[in-house]
Amino acid sequence: MGNLPVERLRALRPFLICGVDFCGPIYTTLKIRGRPPVKTYIAVFICFTSKAVHLELVSDLSSNSFILALKRFIGRRGMPTKIFSDNATNSVGADRKLRELKEAFLAMGPDLKRFAADEGCSFTFIPPRAPHFGGLWEAAVKSAKHHIVRVTGSALLTAEELATVLAEVEAILNSRPLVPVSQDPNDGEALTPAHLLIGCSLRALPPEKVPVDPVRCCERWQLVCCLKQQFWRQWSKVYLTGLQERNKWLHPKRNMQLNDLVLVHEDNVPPQQWVLGRVVETVEGQDGKVRVAEVATKTGTIKRPIHKLAVLPLDIEGI
Repeated sequence: MGNLPVERLRALRPFLICGVDFCGPIYTTLKIRGRPPVKTYIAVFICFTSKAVHLELVSDLSSNSFILALKRFIGRRGMPTKIFSDNATNSVGADRKLRELKEAFLAMGPDLKRFAADEGCSFTFIPPRAPHFGGLWEAAVKSAKHHIVRVTGSALLTAEELATVLAEVEAILNSRPLVPVSQDPNDGEALTPAHLLIGCSLRALPPEKVPVDPVRCCERWQLVCCLKQQFWRQWSKVYLTGLQERNKWLHPKRNMQLNDLVLVHEDNVPPQQWVLGRVVETVEGQDGKVRVAEVATKTGTIKRPIHKLAVLPLDIEGI
């Protein structure tokens, strides 16, 4: 496993360097008879320093809507100097929704870079087919999207109610404990992302006991409280189990070199078709380890992370 990038290790104010990604869609209602539900999306911003999360409701996948969400984010969290993002080329599955997200985000590229240049910040896109390069915001998207979709279920919320749910979810995510505040054995407090945002932990108002089933909630505000409580019950259990130690990438391997013959892992390849190529350029991290390589194939030169490449011959018994 490589070292953390320098942007993750600097003592900077929250959201000065951040990542962003989309998730959705989530359907909302306009409370107008005869009008069908409307697709909405969530822009997930993650701070590289504090790991704090900021959620913004986006009406559609146009560049104008995302720039408006970015302006709301800047108005509340301050102007970032650098924003990292997925280039969306990893969303090439057969799912129509993934293709829609991919095409919309790619179309935003020129407008986002122009807006960022005017405002004094820069957009940095990770290499294609390398979602693990954006593991920080992918984890935030997983925490937010997976459980929001599960708890909302068939409950059709208005945009205002959904924005309230997102604010509650954001507070829950930013209240997660990270490290002890001190070494004092009598100190039972833990540092949370909220400490770096407002100077103390986020405390929710004492929740009123509401029905477990959202359908039984007569008042709309009770429905929002019920969804919040369901999100907390599901997410807290997953978060606790995710804190276990992961034993991955502990054994070093040799660096990928120029002219190495590699087997490229591609999606949707026909049977008995192997994508082979030669390494023509490598990109090293600050630790001297190759992380990305450009490969010359029969169809052209492609850039891939090393976990999508296998050097031939493989030094594995039984092959």
